[in-house]
Amino acid sequence: MRRTRTVLLCVAGLMGAALPAGAVGVPATPAAPAVAAGGACVSSPGPAQGDAREVLDIARRAQKEFGLNSVILRVSSGDGEVLTTALGESMTGVPAEPSMHLRTGSVAIVYMGAVLLQLVEQGKASLDDPVSRWLPDAPHGSEITLRMLGSSTSGLHDYVTDPAFVAELEAAPFREWTPAEVIAIATKKPLLYEPGTNWSYSHANFALLGAALEKISGLPLDRLLTERVMEPLGLSQTSNQYTPQIPDPVLHSFTSERGTYEESTFWNPSWTTAPGAVLVQDICDLDRSARAIGTGELLSPQSFKTQLDPGTIGLGHATSTCPVSICQLTNTAAHHFGLGVIVVDGWILTNPSFSGYAAVQAYLPAAKLAVSVSVTQGPKSPAGNSAQTIAERISIALAPEHPLKMR
Repeated sequence: MRRTRTVLLCVAGLMGAALPAGAVGVPATPAAPAVAAGGACVSSPGPAQGDAREVLDIARRAQKEFGLNSVILRVSSGDGEVLTTALGESMTGVPAEPSMHLRTGSVAIVYMGAVLLQLVEQGKASLDDPVSRWLPDAPHGSEITLRMLGSSTSGLHDYVTDPAFVAELEAAPFREWTPAEVIAIATKKPLLYEPGTNWSYSHANFALLGAALEKISGLPLDRLLTERVMEPLGLSQTSNQYTPQIPDPVLHSFTSERGTYEESTFWNPSWTTAPGAVLVQDICDLDRSARAIGTGELLSPQSFKTQLDPGTIGLGHATSTCPVSICQLTNTAAHHFGLGVIVVDGWILTNPSFSGYAAVQAYLPAAKLAVSVSVTQGPKSPAGNSAQTIAERISIALAPEHPLKMR
């Protein structure tokens, strides 16, 4: 059986070099906007030339190399579009289109981090508040702070890697999970380390953070994200879909996670993060999101600085209670986890993956370059996030002085 671990954020083993000084400019190919008059995300008019042609060639080669059903991407530079395109099929006989919606998991974690910082800016909470202030019954709530949830330094186990959970998920992929159920899987075990002293990724952090944000704001999480993120950024094709539903048009996904290649489009995503933050987007919204998060558009300069470095640098090492299989990432200034985001060699990004879907949204401030890619797997596609690999190759082509390098 070929196993492709179902996770929302692939951060283990990140490595990088310091960001060189200076900036690079990437001229955009003149093109019509990628959003049609009716609001639909559309492909760039052809034929592709210059940088657009190079990006298109990279995508085509990768689709063939990795046996991908589809590759949908949008690359933009400054205020201009480089290329928006879709290759392959959503289903047999149904071409992939840029307007198709897909699950974008960990992008919601980025948004929750931004909203937390907004609420802190307004004096409604402090990053160093114990979780128990807002969730009195939360396990270890007096030891763990809001900052630790957002930066994944709480010491909570990751239920997504728990063998018993994985077995149940594979046996019943349509099952609806409650936050209490998944958090309980993580908290039934002792903390991996004293909160705040180490780093290890855990989905439980963000299930708890979503509940805390509702208490702090007094609003349901889906409404909170809509009012503070989606509406201000004009993300008209982004919505919370806690149920298996995906609005039309749908990008269908397939996976071999359970040993047989099968459709996974409507597997239940309820376990992935907090209710109200299970997102579906199209590639144009992913591009807009990458640019907004990468420039700190939603935050004050000080809060943006905190989002990029909430105190994780220097953390992430194996101990007697946190084995190398879990605590394997040493966060450095060049390569670290922020408050819900990943910082790699000056790029600000996240890389969601969910049962046959994989994507990346990445922004390089030094070049004002945004790269957003979504892929769906074919029967022989390799494990891992192929969208991330495509983004890396695009970065080498368009920003050779600042290549995105992830392992």
